[in-house]
Amino acid sequence: MLCATIGLNVISLVLAAFPAPVSRADDALKAEDLAGGYEIVSGEKFGVKEPDERIKGSTVQFTKDRVVVMDKEEKEVYGATYELKAGEHGVDKITLTSKLAADENQIAHGLIEKKGDKVRLIYALPGGEIPREFKTKDKQLLFVLKKRAD
Repeated sequence: MLCATIGLNVISLVLAAFPAPVSRADDALKAEDLAGGYEIVSGEKFGVKEPDERIKGSTVQFTKDRVVVMDKEEKEVYGATYELKAGEHGVDKITLTSKLAADENQIAHGLIEKKGDKVRLIYALPGGEIPREFKTKDKQLLFVLKKRAD
C-alpha cells in the first residue's frame, strides 16, 4: 500500500511539472484573420532553402475557404480549399484540399501561424510526415508570407 501511495505521489509531481497543453479554441486562427493578399518572402522545400529567384514575385490570396498561389507570371500554381483547427502555443493546424485538375482532392496537412502581418505555413505533400515544427523534412514545404498593403 505504501508503494502505491508513493507511486501516485510521484506521478502527481511529474504531471504538475508538465502541464497539459493549453486549449486555444477561443483565440485560434480564423479564416477572416487570414483573408487578403500576401507576398511570399521565403521558402523551404525538403529541408533546403528555396532560391530567392524562384519565389520572388509569387503571391498568395486567402479567402474565407480558399487559398490560391500565383507565380511571378501570375499563373495559378496551387489552389485549394482549407480548414483551420486550433493547435497549441500560437500554432494552428491547417488541412488543404487541392482544387487543381492534376492534383484535385489531394489532401495536405500542416501548421500555420500568423503574427502581425506575417504568416508561416508548412505542410506535407502526399506521403510526407505531417509537420510538427516550422522546419521541413522530406516531402514538406514551408513558406513565409507578408501581407500586402492592397
